[in-house]
Amino acid sequence: MLDSLTKVNNKLLRIAVLVSGNGSNLQILINAMQAGALPIEIVGVISNREDAYALTRAKDADIPVAVLSHVASGKRMGIKTFETHASTQLSAWQPDLIVLAGFMRVLSAGFIDSIPVPMINLHPALLPHYKGLDTHQRAIQAGERHHGCSIHVVTAELDAGAVLTQALLEVYQKDTADSLQARVQKLEHQLLPWTILLLAKGVINLNSQGKETFSMLPTLPLKLYLS
Repeated sequence: MLDSLTKVNNKLLRIAVLVSGNGSNLQILINAMQAGALPIEIVGVISNREDAYALTRAKDADIPVAVLSHVASGKRMGIKTFETHASTQLSAWQPDLIVLAGFMRVLSAGFIDSIPVPMINLHPALLPHYKGLDTHQRAIQAGERHHGCSIHVVTAELDAGAVLTQALLEVYQKDTADSLQARVQKLEHQLLPWTILLLAKGVINLNSQGKETFSMLPTLPLKLYLS
């Protein structure tokens, strides 16, 4: 098991990405990988939806994909079956880090605990506030002055793992849920590669259970204040 995600001797951080939809954050990582801006290798992409555009993005970049959406009978794949196949695929790919980027299934505690490498999730809210869905509408309805996104360690409790980084913006009076989502997504495209760079360089260290092992950093989460 890994003691940390710090990479030495110019070794690339091996990343597997779990997706469900468009995959814009996956594309940001692909672009950064291809440009040499991040010391990473995306070793594979798993989708629980066969119509996810993220799969096209991965295939266009010659990244291996696994589609785990339906069983042979045509029925939607149950979570236990999904997790069995996902675990086998991840074992074959041997990633150092698993990234959930727009992945819309809730994983079981057994699966999370069985994964021998850290797993992080990108959540569209400033955790611990607004866990779950419809985060932008809920933030507007609550009259929040600030909103944003968080990257946290995946644990058995939904959106409750240690928050590593956050990006914040001001909520405008004219904002709708759609406009706020679009603005937050731009933050996501900055926050995710920045966080992975901090992990790859050992600025933030996580052990195989996803626990922080840093000693000299400011208190987590590290925050980006962006307009």
